[in-house]
Amino acid sequence: MDLDGTLLDGKAELPAENARAIAEAAARGVEIVIVTGRRYHSARAIAKELGCDAHLIVSNGALIKSAAGETHYRQLLPAVTARKVLEATVEFRSCAGVIFDRPFARQVVFESVDWDGPFVGAYLRTHRQHVAEIDPLTGCLNEEDPVEILFLDDCTRINLAKKTLEALPMADEFTLALTEYPYRNLSMLDVLGRGVNKGAALAELTRLRGIPRENVMAIGDNWNDREMLEYAGLPVIMGNSVPELKTFGWSVTLSNEQAGVAAAIDKHVLRIR
Repeated sequence: MDLDGTLLDGKAELPAENARAIAEAAARGVEIVIVTGRRYHSARAIAKELGCDAHLIVSNGALIKSAAGETHYRQLLPAVTARKVLEATVEFRSCAGVIFDRPFARQVVFESVDWDGPFVGAYLRTHRQHVAEIDPLTGCLNEEDPVEILFLDDCTRINLAKKTLEALPMADEFTLALTEYPYRNLSMLDVLGRGVNKGAALAELTRLRGIPRENVMAIGDNWNDREMLEYAGLPVIMGNSVPELKTFGWSVTLSNEQAGVAAAIDKHVLRIR
């Protein structure tokens, strides 16, 4: 299951009903997997609230880790590709950050942060201990390959950034993952390694666990969930999903404000409703 807009409510909190349903499913031997665009440390904090073991697919499929921090799968964005992306998107530099798979500090690097800003500032204020500022931003690419490049701003600007990236001659060197919240006028665009997405990572995890895709239920609400939903034997869409995902004929559950994850688990897994 996805986190924001899916498992979590509009305040980014875990509804008690969702926690209850997940715990009951886990007690029956169902494996729980969080699949999110969030970084590992952010996702792990939510996983700890579940009260059961959970695998973590983070950064939109670039990493698979255990709750204890063991890495089972890692597909990074080559630094040479990341540098070309940053050099081709200078006009979006104020909303661009580079994310690394690091233990604590300097996980997120921006050129300069407006800490009082409505988009980047609001996103980073709660993760301040993980943030570094390096000017120019390309200077952070001298040591290791990053997990991804993140663009974060209003929907119009991020859509423009997406079109700019799609038109680059080297667009086949990376994958784009878009997450939109139109009602908040907030959008995030992740530039990942070629072929990286939530579905590919979920396929790898199920291969490692020996679980056929027919036995997988996936729950999501946004564009970056599409490949995960397409892979799953039972894809479930949140009631608050972006409208386009509802055109695929997949099962629709309640919204994230109505504990839609619990409703889906109760119906399809626990079969108590």
